[in-house]
Amino acid sequence: MVILLGYFGLLMLISALVGKQKGNDGFFTGNKKSPWYVVSIGMIGTSISGITFVSVPGMVRDNGFLYMQTVIGFFVGYILIAKILLPLYYRLNAPSIYVYLKDRFGKGAYKTGAWFFLISKAISASIRVYVAALILHESIFSGWNVPFGVTVIALILMIWLYTFRGGIKTIVWVDVLQSLCMIGALVLILFQLGKAMNLDVAGMVKTVGSSKYFNLVEWSDWGSKQHLFKQFFSGIFIALVMTGLDQGMIQKNRTINKLEKAQKNMYCYGFAFIPVNFIFLSLGTLMYLFASQKGITLPDSSDEVLPMLATQGYLNTTVTILFMIGIVSAAFSSADTAMTAMTTSFCVDILEKENDVKTRQKVHFLMAMLFIVIIFIFRAANSTTLIDAIYIMVSYTYGPLLGLYGFGLFTKKVANDRYIPIIAVSSPILCYLLQIISNRYFGYQFGYELLMLNGLLTFCGLWFTSFKKSVHGNQ
Repeated sequence: MVILLGYFGLLMLISALVGKQKGNDGFFTGNKKSPWYVVSIGMIGTSISGITFVSVPGMVRDNGFLYMQTVIGFFVGYILIAKILLPLYYRLNAPSIYVYLKDRFGKGAYKTGAWFFLISKAISASIRVYVAALILHESIFSGWNVPFGVTVIALILMIWLYTFRGGIKTIVWVDVLQSLCMIGALVLILFQLGKAMNLDVAGMVKTVGSSKYFNLVEWSDWGSKQHLFKQFFSGIFIALVMTGLDQGMIQKNRTINKLEKAQKNMYCYGFAFIPVNFIFLSLGTLMYLFASQKGITLPDSSDEVLPMLATQGYLNTTVTILFMIGIVSAAFSSADTAMTAMTTSFCVDILEKENDVKTRQKVHFLMAMLFIVIIFIFRAANSTTLIDAIYIMVSYTYGPLLGLYGFGLFTKKVANDRYIPIIAVSSPILCYLLQIISNRYFGYQFGYELLMLNGLLTFCGLWFTSFKKSVHGNQ
């Protein structure tokens, strides 16, 4: 509890030092004065949530290191974002990236894109906070008979407090601390686990490399969700939508004053994601080998393995403390960006009140309350989630955005703006039906490639309802 409060105190101190402002410019754009390397470090923490912290090591049991196929795809996606999307956003020079849809198609597309982002971000960010709240509650607060709802409200209010004044300007700097804490905790837990197994660095490398879990490529089974082709290309498109078409991630990039520096940030951040995820998977390998060595009975859910080993006395107290720091850092870093991005999008895109400070403050508080409501609903369903579930949900909610941006950037046709909301809603529904039919009649299971299918269906719908004339008025 002392560590949690001390950590929150540091966040509030940073917020007080950098979040002083009068208007909305600092909240929405950070006054475009952020150093690119600071943004790059912070974006690592934003991408790695509490779900990543428990799910990626856990997935080693069933999939080994095959997740690296997706991670390599992420890096290619980040390169495409830097080359294609960032120049577009810097030319656009607007607080919200979805203004592009209004300029390219019309108001229907503009509102549709913003609403799809808001729905997706609200659900995914709330689930990430839920996982962190659940771990903290079961490890600390339940022992004091504190209701789970109080734990959730306390965490959300903490995030709201340090983002309320400065918005993205504050987040750019606090996320540096959170990313460093998260990565530091990850590495130190790995070393502590190696120490418990009497392994030095060379021993850990040899043990991981020679284990049955160290399989990097799946070539043989085309029907598998883990096939190289599916994982790699899905990784590219997941990066494109979860970073390139995500208001929060691009909002951070737009706090950098020059395009060239923002591109450098994207390259460095994208590359750093590879070793960080490799360390997560290495931790998962040692985690399962340690459990086997000690004869520990593990839970059926892979998401519960690391929390159990870290908090129930199987490892020393240092690991428990590091795990708590890592979980809180990862949860705060992803949730604060989401809350600020949703506030920005709702004010700019939905209400169209970019310069109204009082409206922005009210919306920011309402977004915090929305997080709490969604978490309570998720808790009532008595369900837990995997990182796979996040990506599948993204496939349905970000797919229409992928189709809209793809059509806008790579064709000169003018889509009928009246039909765009219908197409965007119909595409995920049709995608879901195709998934059921494929699995039932052909034995083929869609994985992350649902995102590509969803985007393609939206693209085709736009194509068939488009006008014959081009953007420039040519027949």
